[in-house]
Amino acid sequence: MGLYEDLLERIGDRERVTVNETVLEQHSKGMAYHEPRKPDVVVFPKTAAEVSAVLSYANERRVPVTPFGAGSSLEGHVIPVKGGITLNLTMMNNIIDIRPDDFLAIVEPGVTRMQLNQALKKHGLFFPVDPGADATIGGMASTNASGTNSVKYGVMRDQVLGLEVVLADGKIVHTGGMAVKSSAGYDLTGLFVGSEGTLGVFTKIIVRLQGIPEATNAIKVSFSTLAEAAQAAASILKAGVSPGKIELVDEQTIQAVNQYKQTDYPAAPTLFIELSGSASSVKDGTELVKELCVAENAVSFEMEEDSVARAKLWEARHHAAFAIQAAYPGKAMLSTDVCVPISKMPKAIAETRKLVDEYGMTAAILGHVGDGNYHTILAFDPADKEEVKRVEEVNARIVRYALSHGGTCTGEHGIGIGKRHFLYEEHRDSIPLMKGIKQLFDPNGIMNPGKIFL
Repeated sequence: MGLYEDLLERIGDRERVTVNETVLEQHSKGMAYHEPRKPDVVVFPKTAAEVSAVLSYANERRVPVTPFGAGSSLEGHVIPVKGGITLNLTMMNNIIDIRPDDFLAIVEPGVTRMQLNQALKKHGLFFPVDPGADATIGGMASTNASGTNSVKYGVMRDQVLGLEVVLADGKIVHTGGMAVKSSAGYDLTGLFVGSEGTLGVFTKIIVRLQGIPEATNAIKVSFSTLAEAAQAAASILKAGVSPGKIELVDEQTIQAVNQYKQTDYPAAPTLFIELSGSASSVKDGTELVKELCVAENAVSFEMEEDSVARAKLWEARHHAAFAIQAAYPGKAMLSTDVCVPISKMPKAIAETRKLVDEYGMTAAILGHVGDGNYHTILAFDPADKEEVKRVEEVNARIVRYALSHGGTCTGEHGIGIGKRHFLYEEHRDSIPLMKGIKQLFDPNGIMNPGKIFL
């Protein structure tokens, strides 16, 4: 029998094992510019036992397996570069348990963050990691996602208490647990989070939850220059305000957002800031933020306390990437996500703007500046080899600037396909250890091959 027939025999449902061309095409790419590649078959498991059966079969026959969630990755993680099986986990989307008194939830990997937060509302709780897209919890764990809330609550690795993982040979293992902390042995949970589907497949995830704050407001501050906005962000952090979010969006991005969302925000470098906590702390924090922004020559300062207006403001920020795509139809997008020490951030952003202007590139700069993580989104024609070369040069210079100033090549997107060379530049001495771990967990190299390592 062939691959399709063998998998159908193990799953027993023609609706969940498919070689339909449209479905294969949907699973051939993520959201970025990387060259697509269709899998040979797509499987939609519903249980850990089914995932185990597929991996055991694939391991015995050396068939590549690529896990797939919402498909929103930006570094080609979900592209099955060697064909084989794509394991779509979106049907494993049950919230198994919510334990409000323990501030945790147990979910399957296909649960999305918005789905989880909707279920948590009645308990006065929320799941804090917010990368913008309605990504799956499994996908977010696999790339160690972060996003707008990371400055206050941390990244995905800080939220995952435990995992159920199916290894390459089909064995099901459990890491961590429901305790908030543990010193029992090696931190395998932390190892799996961020492993990008190269060590195993998550089938159950225990995540930490947070209480919904008493008061929240949103602040939008415009500046004359990008450097002033970046410096204001650094000043706010130094002052100990502890913002829930602090995001930087440049003039080009604001213009694209206005067109995309039919808003009329001033087309200028802008900080989007959220303060949350007790009513008195939010009030005092807002006054201090205003003083600091005025000191950095802010040209406008607006505050929203109404929940609907606040949601609209943050929706504009979250949809920035989509707005940029809409502003340049037919263009491909390369999105960097370097992260530098916070003290280096204002100059790094200023140097990035200088660089893209020097190259005459169409670019937008935005990011989670509260933790030194920022993005440069470059629009280009993938059919124009000269333009592709220039975009790759700009990307490399941005990354190498970050590395030379104590930063990292990726703050949240992960390595995938696009950042493999830079991983070697950043961690050359520890690459052999990483490869040894990969060999231990996946000796036949079936788990998401072609990712992370060259």
